[in-house]
Amino acid sequence: MSSIPATHTDRVSELRRQVEALGPWFQNIDLGHGVTTAPDHFLGDYPRFKYEGFAHVIPADLTGKSVLDIGCNAGFYSVEMKRRGAARVLGIDSDDRYLAQARFASDALGFGDIEYRNHSVYDVGALGERFDLVIFMGVLYHLRHPLLALDLIREHVAGDMMLFQTMQQGSQETIDVPEEHPFFVPGTWKPSPIFDEPGYPKMHFIEKSFADDWTNWWAPNAACSAAMLRAAGFTIEAQPEPEVYMCRTAPVPYEQYGPAAVYPSRGT
Repeated sequence: MSSIPATHTDRVSELRRQVEALGPWFQNIDLGHGVTTAPDHFLGDYPRFKYEGFAHVIPADLTGKSVLDIGCNAGFYSVEMKRRGAARVLGIDSDDRYLAQARFASDALGFGDIEYRNHSVYDVGALGERFDLVIFMGVLYHLRHPLLALDLIREHVAGDMMLFQTMQQGSQETIDVPEEHPFFVPGTWKPSPIFDEPGYPKMHFIEKSFADDWTNWWAPNAACSAAMLRAAGFTIEAQPEPEVYMCRTAPVPYEQYGPAAVYPSRGT
C-alpha cells in the first residue's frame, strides 16, 4: 500500500495532466511534487542553470518594487522576481499559449497574483506605467525592429533597472569608435578600415532560418549590444555573462538621447 496520501497522489496526477495538456514547454519550471514542465529540454534545466550565472546582479530584496517581464514565456523570471519579494509583477507575451503556461505555473507555485497580458514589446506604451525593474531577455533577436523596441522600453516603462539578454554572434571584442566617421580616409579615396575591425559594432541580419527558427532575425556582436543599449538611453552597470547586461536608465531624460538631440538637423 502506498504511503503517499490519496490527495497528494491526485495533486501530482493533475499537475502532470495539465503540464502535458499545455505543452510543449520551452521553460523547465519545477512545480514541486517531483513535477517539472520540460524535464527533457534539449538545453538541460533551462533557464534555471542560466539564471544561476547572473542572478547575483539582481537585487536580492525587491520588496515593494514593480517588475515588467517582457516576453515572459512560461513565467520563470516573473516567478523568481516574486520570490524576491516584488510587490507587482506583470508578464507580457504575444503568444497566448505561453501566457496560459505562465498562469498555470504561477498558480501552481502559489503566485497567483502575478498578472499576465497579451502584449508585444511594441505595445509597452499602452501599459501607462513605469517599472522599477524591466526584464528583457531572449527577445531582441526575434524582433523585426530591435532598436525601436529598446527606445520604446526606455521611453515608456523603464523606471530604474533593466536586465537584458540577447543572442550574440561574432567577436567579443570592443573598440573605441570615433565621434565622426568620414566617408574616406583623409587624403585618399579609400573607405575607412574601422568598419572591418572585429570590435566595431555590427548587427548580423539573418535572412533565413537560424537554429531551425525563422524568427531569429538578428545577431549583434558584443560591441553592438552595448552600443545599442547606450544609444537607447541605458548605462551598463554589470555584465555577468557575455550576453547578459544589467542596465540602469541613463540619468537624463530620454529625449536628450534621441536623434533630434544628437543631430538637431534631423529633427526638423
